[in-house]
Formats: sequence, structure tokens, C-alpha cells
Amino acid sequence: MPLVRIEVIKGRRSRDQLRKLADVVQEVMLQKFNAPARDRYQVIAQHEPGDIICEDTNLGFERTDDIVFIQIFQQGRTADVKQATYAALAERLEAECGVKGTDLIISCSENKREDWSFGRGKAQFLTGAL
Repeated sequence: MPLVRIEVIKGRRSRDQLRKLADVVQEVMLQKFNAPARDRYQVIAQHEPGDIICEDTNLGFERTDDIVFIQIFQQGRTADVKQATYAALAERLEAECGVKGTDLIISCSENKREDWSFGRGKAQFLTGAL
């Protein structure tokens, strides 16, 4: 059950564009991460201009204010699955949302079953509810 944070600079995209971006991310999560169809946990955060700082890391390209950070909190995906996910996100977000590959940063953070509560203060993975 991945949790996805999508972070952008405020005012650069309309609400419809943000929803399209989130929808594309969800479709990739279903295809590449094999997430269940109704397993959608996404947070879209918009930051004031100047509140996202991303400088060149000697990769030879500059980023713009259209930068998109995608952080995926998940468990149990292989390096190959993660790389396929990164590639699919870059390809689809550029084609369908106009996000340049140089303006896309993706991070996966591993966690364990006991790190999740989906409500009522219960660890549903541990109690057998999920």
C-alpha cells in the first residue's frame, strides 16, 4: 500500500493539471508496483515559490520552477521494479502532463508492515485486517 507525496511549487499548475498528474502517478503505481486498484493514498503539497530549493548535483542540467518531487513510501519492491517505475513515471508525466524529465525527482522510502495505521489507531497489517 504505497503512500505517495507529490510536491510542486504553488501557482504553476491548475487544480485539473494537478489531478491529472496524480492520476498518472496512480496508473503507474498500479502497473509497475502492482498496487491494488482501490489502493490510492496520495498527498499533493504546493509550496510557495522559493520554498523548494533544488540545485544542480553535477548532472549537467538545470531545473525550472515546474519541478515535481514524488516520494513513494512503500515496502518490498525490488530495485528493478523501482527503476521501471521511475522510467514509466518520467515517460508518462512528460507525455501526458508536460513534466520535463529534468524537473522530476522521485524517491522511494522503504518501511515495514508495522509502520502503517489506516485508521482507528490500529496496525491493520499486523492485526490481520489487511
